[in-house]
Amino acid sequence: MSFFQEQAVTSSDKTFFRLREEIVEGEIAAGSKLSEVELSTKYEVSRAVVREAINRLEACNIVERKANVGARVVTLTAEGLIELYQIREALEGMAARLAAQNMPEAEIEKLATLLDDQFELVKQGQSYYQEAGDLDFHYRIIVGSQNQQLITMLSNGIYHLARMYRVQLGMTGPRVTTAYDEHKHIVRAIANRDGELAEILMRRHIQYSKNNIAVKLSKM
Repeated sequence: MSFFQEQAVTSSDKTFFRLREEIVEGEIAAGSKLSEVELSTKYEVSRAVVREAINRLEACNIVERKANVGARVVTLTAEGLIELYQIREALEGMAARLAAQNMPEAEIEKLATLLDDQFELVKQGQSYYQEAGDLDFHYRIIVGSQNQQLITMLSNGIYHLARMYRVQLGMTGPRVTTAYDEHKHIVRAIANRDGELAEILMRRHIQYSKNNIAVKLSKM
């Protein structure tokens, strides 16, 4: 079961999901120190619950521990961006190729409809922001690969770190329209069952996204 299918059945789950969302969306700034005392007061839970949530976030690669410092939200850096997007380019390119082979027609149609619906919001002046899980273009293609090892590596390993870069630095300005166009071409290649083209387009799309974010990081 992926994290998108998990149910927040305990206070630890609820704290984990809430803290993860606030980190990914930048409400808790990158590089911030995480205080168990402050967070336990904020979320009205015990320090043990907060500690468990932080440990789970460390496994998601969006929190790190340093000697004599404690737990901190990871810092978004140019070096980290390059390393992360090199992995994304290779693995998500593979996912797009496999999705062209394995993704059911009905799911491809849903993906195309999702893009159309999201772009309608963009034309109304809203951001091209995608929620996690089924409302995320990339996640749907990852799942569409139907390769469980690949799904696990991408969704449980680097997904939320990638979302930090995308949500906080990626989806603003002219990049909104170009990213949408790239998404449409990828879906068309998948619909045509052209795995080679789907992989090329996905890899190129991630390269463009990396370059866009790198420019913004250089100005920070």
